[in-house]
Amino acid sequence: MLLRAWLFVGLISAILEMTGFFWVLLSNGWSPGDPTGEGSALHSVYLQATTMTFVGMVFCQVGTAFAARTDRASLRSIGVFRNRLLLWGIAFELVLTAVLVYVPAFQGLLGTAPLGVKEVAFMAPFPLIVWGADETRRWFLRR
Repeated sequence: MLLRAWLFVGLISAILEMTGFFWVLLSNGWSPGDPTGEGSALHSVYLQATTMTFVGMVFCQVGTAFAARTDRASLRSIGVFRNRLLLWGIAFELVLTAVLVYVPAFQGLLGTAPLGVKEVAFMAPFPLIVWGADETRRWFLRR
């Protein structure tokens, strides 16, 4: 279970999250070595990139939550919508994440920055990628 969580699903999640982080930085004119600290021209971009990483973690955890429901069976065979508590937990997690990212009081407290539609759309496939990779792994195990 730990190998699956850390070396498989965790590695996929980390790659997705860091891709989002560097995508925001690079698409906004950052080059390696450019200052991103407070007072620099790229500080707001850096805050957005770190927020992208945080939200990417949440999105990947949604995929992980669905993947973790079974060790070998497909999600389709156990039902996507059968675990109501999981669905409520995911809904709560997404709402809380939105509050932490978009409410100005939390932005100042946690150092988050609002993400645009483009950034959220970039991360929208993250849960499917994480879940799909684990679903594929389980398919090979069943064979």
